[in-house]
Amino acid sequence: MNPGYYLLAVIGFLLSGCGTFNTVVRGDDVTAKNLKEWRTQCSSLPRVYSGAIYNFCILNGAPNPSTEAPGSPGGIPFVIWDIALSGALDTLALPYTIYRQVGDGNIELRH
Repeated sequence: MNPGYYLLAVIGFLLSGCGTFNTVVRGDDVTAKNLKEWRTQCSSLPRVYSGAIYNFCILNGAPNPSTEAPGSPGGIPFVIWDIALSGALDTLALPYTIYRQVGDGNIELRH
């Protein structure tokens, strides 16, 4: 099999946990559902730098004893790295997220 396929699979796997991917590419309902599952205290997310803020919301959620969960003690280093990655990707997405913020407002998590 072509090594490029493996690289694409790894990139896809990493982006599936990325805060920017979860807030910019996926729908608002998926973002709200994900953060509800983490029992976060956040009630809304601004669209500008939403990926980094998404990760802060995960850290602000109820403790999760699962070792695979991003909000668990074992997952905290991943979330911290993801905050940095999301911050960079959020900066690249600024023109789009500013447009969406002006047009649609915050991503509401509690209805």
